[in-house]
Amino acid sequence: MSNDNKKMVKEITSMDADFAQWYTDIVKKADLAAYSNVKGFMIVRPYGYAIWELMQSNIDQMFKALGHENICMPMLIPESLLNKEKEHVEGFAPGVAWVTYGASEKLEERYCIRPTSETLFCDHFKDIVHSWRDLPLLYNQWVSVVRWEKTTRPFLRTREFLWQEGHTLHATQEEAEQETMQMLNVYAEFCKNCLAIPVVQGRKTDKEKFAGAEATYTIEAMMHDGKALQSGTSHYFGDGFSRAFDVTFTDKDNRLAYPHQTSWGSSTRLIGAVIMTHGDDNGLVLPPPVAPIQVMIVPVAQHKPGVLEKAEEVFRTLQSCCRVRMDKSENSPGWKFAEYEMKGVPIRLELGPRDIEKGVCILSRRDTGEKISVELNRLTEAIPALLKEIHENLYRRAKERRDAMTYTARDLNEMKEIAATKPGFIRAMWCGDEACEAQLKEQADVTSRCIPFDDQEQVAETCVCCGKPAKKLVYWGKAY
Repeated sequence: MSNDNKKMVKEITSMDADFAQWYTDIVKKADLAAYSNVKGFMIVRPYGYAIWELMQSNIDQMFKALGHENICMPMLIPESLLNKEKEHVEGFAPGVAWVTYGASEKLEERYCIRPTSETLFCDHFKDIVHSWRDLPLLYNQWVSVVRWEKTTRPFLRTREFLWQEGHTLHATQEEAEQETMQMLNVYAEFCKNCLAIPVVQGRKTDKEKFAGAEATYTIEAMMHDGKALQSGTSHYFGDGFSRAFDVTFTDKDNRLAYPHQTSWGSSTRLIGAVIMTHGDDNGLVLPPPVAPIQVMIVPVAQHKPGVLEKAEEVFRTLQSCCRVRMDKSENSPGWKFAEYEMKGVPIRLELGPRDIEKGVCILSRRDTGEKISVELNRLTEAIPALLKEIHENLYRRAKERRDAMTYTARDLNEMKEIAATKPGFIRAMWCGDEACEAQLKEQADVTSRCIPFDDQEQVAETCVCCGKPAKKLVYWGKAY
């Protein structure tokens, strides 16, 4: 490793020394985001936004393949409209930002900047839905929302953030519930196939469900420090919102009915998830599907005859099979190696005079640091295969780490001991009483993450908190 590379790495705090500072260092040094002059609001820098665009493109294609259409609602919601669904407004009221003036005139009614858009969609649905033939309506929008968070951190929790929110309307409960589960599965598939992040799928407890929902389902990812990150949610609303907003339709039997609704969303916090799942002390480690640059070509001894010309030829060749860039700046190779390592570029391609003589180049993997000599005439085959291998390795590593940091507690003392000394998920039985859920948060400093679908092993017959008969196995943990 060159002296330049060592200098660059020293600018990133070790994750073992201070994980929070390590995260902030990477966000800043990899130039993903910057702080704005409005407290709690961030500037998403071009490299960070390029990652978001790739996430957006991938999951948007998945939505459209299932028949969803994109729409865009206004950003302002009249207070009278927001107040129509009591439980919903009570859930969001503490974090709402209000607009009270238009130009220099005080408004007759306050408008909130959307924290989410259920009320806007319902107000629109009542005007466009008349018959069962109009259903289902499968809508999604890509927008920003504002929630006045007290404590903020780039990507993970900011007062404004970018997201998608799906809103669908169905003739029957069965169709709506199927949609709710289908979209949760889409999020899980996206996390695995695009972000190389394993997730636990499950249902939120009633205490943790979305305001106004009958049921909330979640995908929970584990970060490198053992904390959970809620990475996507899907909500079944029943017909509660439809009744509150008088959204009706005439069914096949010519009777007036209320449609059933769903809502689902994911946001730029997924960029934070990628950083904290795969990153290391040298910087970002990006899964190839969301890496703005999948291959960076670094000419070595580029001042020598033929090196830049050959590098340009390789660059043109690779454009057909990957997102490729070439750095022919005057910076030293050592500086370039450190820079693109910090930015998480999956493959660095080194090409110098001796390599050209042999008809080869060196491919350096960001995930393992391994260097491979590959014949130049095989690059269009070798690079896609290597990108796939890198992605699979990142997923495998993350899953092995999550599994190793998942523990089981059978009583309160064991729960408190694990929570205090072993970061990660804790599997424990629960009686279903919200009082026990609150007590576990107070005494063990953990919250319920979800009631998992794929893991309902009865690890004990009694609740981990109160000792009464248990009903469900729950994953507990500390979370962002």
